[in-house]
Amino acid sequence: MRLATLKIKGLETASIVHDGLVITIATLNEKLGKDWPTDILSILQQDRLDAINDWYRNGGKEQVAALSDEAIPLAEAQFGPLYRAPRKIFGIGLNYADHAADLAEKAPSTEPASFFKPDTAIIGPGDAIKIPLQSNGTTAEAELGVIFGKECVDVEREDWLSVVAGFTTIIDMTAEDILRRNPRYLTLSKSFESFFSFGPQLVTTDEIEDVMKLKVATIYNGEVHAENVVSNMTFPPDYLVSFHSKVMKMYPGDIISTGTPRAVHIKHGDQVACRIDGFATLECPVIDKKVSK
Repeated sequence: MRLATLKIKGLETASIVHDGLVITIATLNEKLGKDWPTDILSILQQDRLDAINDWYRNGGKEQVAALSDEAIPLAEAQFGPLYRAPRKIFGIGLNYADHAADLAEKAPSTEPASFFKPDTAIIGPGDAIKIPLQSNGTTAEAELGVIFGKECVDVEREDWLSVVAGFTTIIDMTAEDILRRNPRYLTLSKSFESFFSFGPQLVTTDEIEDVMKLKVATIYNGEVHAENVVSNMTFPPDYLVSFHSKVMKMYPGDIISTGTPRAVHIKHGDQVACRIDGFATLECPVIDKKVSK
C-alpha cells in the first residue's frame, strides 16, 4: 500500500494511492463507514496502519477502484510532506564511501555517524529548498527514508521490519561551508528552514521485495548526479533500526534518513530530486534567499 498526504483547499489530508489515482482517507471513511485517522502521523501513532493495509490487500483495492469518481488523478494531485511533527528525525552521515570523499573525510566504520534534524526543517514535494543567508555552499542529498511504525526499544537486526511502517524518498540539505568551518557545527549546518523534504509516498514494507537492491539517485537539473545501491551502505537499514533502538526508545513516525550516494552543490533556480526504484520521485526547486530577498 502507498500512502500520501494531499493538499486540498489549504489542508493536508492522508490518502491512498492506487492505480494512478489518489483518494482521501476521509472519503473512504464517509463512503465505506470506516473510522480511520485522516492524517498519516495519527495512523502510525494509533497503530492503525496494519489494519488499513490488511483491508487494502484483502478486497480494499477493489473498493478503492470502485470509488474512482471520488479520487484525484495522480498527475493533478498536489502533495505535502507525509507529516510535519515526528518526534525524531535521524540523519546518517557518510554512509556511502563516495559521499565521504566529497568532504575529504574517512567514512565511519565502527558506528553510524548519526545526527538529529528538527521538524521545523520539513518541507514537501514541490516546496522550495531555501539556501540560507548564512551559506554560500549548500548541498542537497537524495536518501532512502525508513519510517518507524511501532514504539520499540532494543530491536534486533533480524526483527527490524516488525517495527517499520515503510519507506520514503528524502532530500536532505547541508550548509556544507558552515560544516567545513568546524565539524561541531553539524547540527547548525543541517537545521535551516526547508532542509528536509520527504514524501510524496509512504511505501509499506510488503511493497518492497528487497530493500538492499534499491537504487538511490541524486538528480540535479534532470540529470543523474550520483546513484548507488542500498547494499553498498556501510550501515544498512536493518543495522540502523537496531542500533538506534538500542540507544533510545523509538516512536511511530520517527524517521531515519539513511545517507546519500553523493551530495550536489545547489544554486538559485536549480531543481533537485530523489529517485528510488519503484518509488514516486521527490522533486523540489531551489531558491537562494540572498538572491530572492
